[in-house]
Amino acid sequence: MTLSKSNNWKLQPKDLFAMGPIVPVLVIKDVADALPIAEALLAADVKVLEVTLRTPAALDVISIIAKELPEAIIGGGTITNRAMLQQCYDAGAKFAISPGLTKDLLLAGQEGNMPLIPGISSISELMDGIDCGYDHLKFFPAEASGGVKALQSIGGPFPDIKFCPTGGINIKNVRDYLALSNVACCGGSWLVSDEIIANKNWSAITDLANQALAHVK
Repeated sequence: MTLSKSNNWKLQPKDLFAMGPIVPVLVIKDVADALPIAEALLAADVKVLEVTLRTPAALDVISIIAKELPEAIIGGGTITNRAMLQQCYDAGAKFAISPGLTKDLLLAGQEGNMPLIPGISSISELMDGIDCGYDHLKFFPAEASGGVKALQSIGGPFPDIKFCPTGGINIKNVRDYLALSNVACCGGSWLVSDEIIANKNWSAITDLANQALAHVK
């Protein structure tokens, strides 16, 4: 299967990484929660949103945000194969992020015009990504894979590669990651917790996002 393409698509991975220091990682189970969550993040000027494909509602969540809030840069996360990449594209996603990589997924990302940010946790995976032309990557799971020290070490032999680390990142350590020259942004789930969603406490999302952005300035 070859991914459908749009010749009008202009967004590049480097542009995506430059749109904000924190990318919320969203696990949304109910489509009804999609717009309130996205609106709460947009109110804090957090525009790049990753909706993980971990719930049956995820594709519908991407679709409704893409249609109703075009100012949001909505993407699909936890993409593990070509079919999921296509599903995200069809739902209206503007980018995709994977927790890891396969040769076929890298190829699928090249075939489409929607930016794919492959995930890596080892030097060998990084080299596979570079061989396929990728220089903006996700580092996952960041804390479990060596965290800041690992990314510092990787920056030596690979100074031109930029990362969005995700996994175990929170308000306490996000500044340490963003201080690295090879880290452009960080993914995190702490801005939109299960508890906040359960309580429909949308203003708390805006407060946490504002706090996080002020913290990393």
